[in-house]
Amino acid sequence: MKFSLSWLKTHLDTTASLDEITDTLTKVGLELEGVEDRAAALAPFVIALVVEAVQHPNADRLRACKVDTGTGIVSVVCGAPNARAGMKAVFAAPGAFIPGTGITLKIGEIRGVQSAGMLLSAREMGLGTDHDGIMDLPADAPVGAGYAEWAGLGDPIIDIAVTPNRGDALSVRGVARDLAAAGLGTLRPFAPARIAGSFPSPISWKIEGTDACRWVLGRTIANVKNGPSPQWLQDRLVSIGLRPINTLVDITNFFTIDLGRPLHVFDTGKVTGGVLTFRPGAGESFRALNGKDYTVRPEDCAIADFAGVQSLAGVIGGEATGCDENTSTVFVECALFDPVRVALSGRHHGLTSDARQRFERGIDPALLPDAISAATQMILDLCGGEASEVTAAGAEPAWQRNATLRFARVRDFGGLDVAPDDAVDSLVRLGFAVMSRDAASVTVAVPPWRNDIAADTALEPSPDLAPEIAAKAAAGRAEIEPECDLIEEVLRLRGLDAVPAVSLPVNFVVPPMTLTPRQTRRAIARRTLAARGMAECVTFSFMAQDKAALFAATPESARLLNPIASDLDQMRPTGIATLALAAARNAARGYPDLALFEIGPAFPDEGAQIQVAAGLRCGRSPRHWSQAQAPAGAMDAKADLWAVLAGLGVAMDALTVTADAPSFYHPGQSGTVRQGPKNILATFGTLHPRLAAAIDLAGPVAAFEINLDAIQEPKKRKKATPDLPSLQPLTRDFAFLVDATIAADTVLRAARGAERTLIAGVSLFDRYEGDKVPDGKVSLGIEVVLQPRDHTLTEAEIDTASAKIVAAVAKATGATLRG
Repeated sequence: MKFSLSWLKTHLDTTASLDEITDTLTKVGLELEGVEDRAAALAPFVIALVVEAVQHPNADRLRACKVDTGTGIVSVVCGAPNARAGMKAVFAAPGAFIPGTGITLKIGEIRGVQSAGMLLSAREMGLGTDHDGIMDLPADAPVGAGYAEWAGLGDPIIDIAVTPNRGDALSVRGVARDLAAAGLGTLRPFAPARIAGSFPSPISWKIEGTDACRWVLGRTIANVKNGPSPQWLQDRLVSIGLRPINTLVDITNFFTIDLGRPLHVFDTGKVTGGVLTFRPGAGESFRALNGKDYTVRPEDCAIADFAGVQSLAGVIGGEATGCDENTSTVFVECALFDPVRVALSGRHHGLTSDARQRFERGIDPALLPDAISAATQMILDLCGGEASEVTAAGAEPAWQRNATLRFARVRDFGGLDVAPDDAVDSLVRLGFAVMSRDAASVTVAVPPWRNDIAADTALEPSPDLAPEIAAKAAAGRAEIEPECDLIEEVLRLRGLDAVPAVSLPVNFVVPPMTLTPRQTRRAIARRTLAARGMAECVTFSFMAQDKAALFAATPESARLLNPIASDLDQMRPTGIATLALAAARNAARGYPDLALFEIGPAFPDEGAQIQVAAGLRCGRSPRHWSQAQAPAGAMDAKADLWAVLAGLGVAMDALTVTADAPSFYHPGQSGTVRQGPKNILATFGTLHPRLAAAIDLAGPVAAFEINLDAIQEPKKRKKATPDLPSLQPLTRDFAFLVDATIAADTVLRAARGAERTLIAGVSLFDRYEGDKVPDGKVSLGIEVVLQPRDHTLTEAEIDTASAKIVAAVAKATGATLRG
């Protein structure tokens, strides 16, 4: 919210300095964003007289000028078509910085003629978009005087941040009211006189089939003369970044900022029929004032005449009925719209406007009669004309409500001891009216512009909430919130920095664990993957729907209704998806060899959220003298996965790998890691070549994803004495001939279970498939570690254990010991 200091003083009678005003704004909750002093940037520019302007001897479109700057005559080469002798202009001397172009002037020669300065246009000074010629100043402008001071541009522009609940603060008058309540002056009265109409309005209102418009006033003003608005009005709008258009439009923009009361004007000569109707959209399109076409939905509120939709209510007007220099009769709209409906319409169509910004926060429902009277008077003053009677539809809503403040609660709840009389005085200065008072409390009437005080919430309770609980919560909120709102008002006028700081109560001598088990798992996974040379990524949890469909189903429940971009409309089904797209972008920029990981949410099942640790390797391994480069493969992904699971304390012996990985993996180079038949912990493998090609990711790509939520917490056991056998272990190797379809893990499990008290470990060290074994068979070499406990094993005991291993593997897989 921007406004100038002089604009503020039209509503606030104060002698406070700029610093006092800005400090107080932040103190009362209207946080200062910045103060812009336009005069500082324009300080080097002076008013000059063009003494002579002749055709440049060597250029058709340039003029050689002699310019009196007040301190002497200088030569300036100018390309402006309006440069002429006798005119007053703005001059910039060498060394001056030009805000509109970003250059610093130097003395130079242009086609053989010296140029020792520059005559400026409005755009070059950063004061507008006009660059058709240099600024042509009035004849009485004093030569040599500073332009900024002469033009009154020493008026600071104040920019504040307004919280969503303070729609009243999106107006100059609302800001002035807060400052006056804080003791920084007196709020000037605002009571525009009612203007009687001299004829019935030829255009009337109608509300049909929608509750988005609650109340609307309008009136026709005939015989107006529309054109450029007066300089004071243009200066007000330009100072806050708005572009002057014409007097009628500028007046509506003025009241939007001045009173926080958006208005709209229709050229009655362009309105078809005598009725403007508020109704739901029916799929019609209209061209808005920004030159773009929009299609209104049944959820939108349209303003339509007999020819069709002419405006999107509360958001933006239509080009077809807009006012221009030919407008002679105008119809003024002053309406009250439902905040939620305006917000949803603006959000759906991607439209942000000053009107929407105010309507969606809630405006003063009682201001309509005063606002249309003030606007009518300004139109008559600046454009002339004759006003009709006011036409209306709907009715003023019942906004009246009371709130009660117990004085002791300001101290007990807010922490600041405020005398009862001071608390009441603060509320009265903010516009609250005292209804009743006793020694312990005061009941006040809430002013209509404070939609955030003791107001019914527009938020619906969760449908999963039991009705009796929802009713109890609503009743509690209705009882508690109004008083809390009043406490906040009393406190903020004294400054939140005046509230004494109080430490939170300490409930434990020794602080409890600060990280939850879920957070601990995330931290361990992050450290483990980073230690393995992988770089962490932080990507969006949403992506384009067509890209997400390459990885998994894209249910409607995981679709975003309000995406931040049209190509980010689907929650990602797997963390691998966004990592793969990131790898593709890197590869396209010359970085094909990558190892990336991310820890974050995924939405694999109808939008249900889980926490995952996903990783991806693509390209080839780093170059090293001790080993050749190798392409990324499924075993690389499995190694990363195994490292994380081991770090998380998962019992690795209890894991099994099955070949039913999701379809975005290569079907012959992937697997699913299970802990029991139903609990899926992770998936890994190389990405399907067809998917890699679809996202322009060349070469083999290996990836994995761990469901961190599926990892069970280790059982808490008392620490026991470490098992450190005194006897040395021994190893035995076995080579089994098995069917090629038999998983090696099945062989390892069978061997491990053959003699549990003696076998300390089993691992696969060789797999052979070739002409030395029969077709359809493979040779699996495993190493078994035998750990004696109480005596050294004899050869007979070793042979017995070996026989048990061979028998167990043969029974489980049909394998034979290879000779």
